[in-house]
Amino acid sequence: MADRTEIVIPPVSPRGGRKVTAQVLGVDADLGRAFTPADVSEFLRRAGLEDMDLSEDGPIPWEGGGPEVWTRGI
Repeated sequence: MADRTEIVIPPVSPRGGRKVTAQVLGVDADLGRAFTPADVSEFLRRAGLEDMDLSEDGPIPWEGGGPEVWTRGI
């Protein structure tokens, strides 16, 4: 069975920042709360997932706005 890892970044939370979660073989692992794209890159680096494309057109689904959205809409 192939190892499938999916990174999920939901919308900005009421507390601020965006949670970064890795789903590996059906198990969720919370990588941290990011406040910038650099935070996301660091969490991914620590998880061994370096050099991932963080653009909105890349493999990571950005829910509630792309990598430029770090504040909640009113």
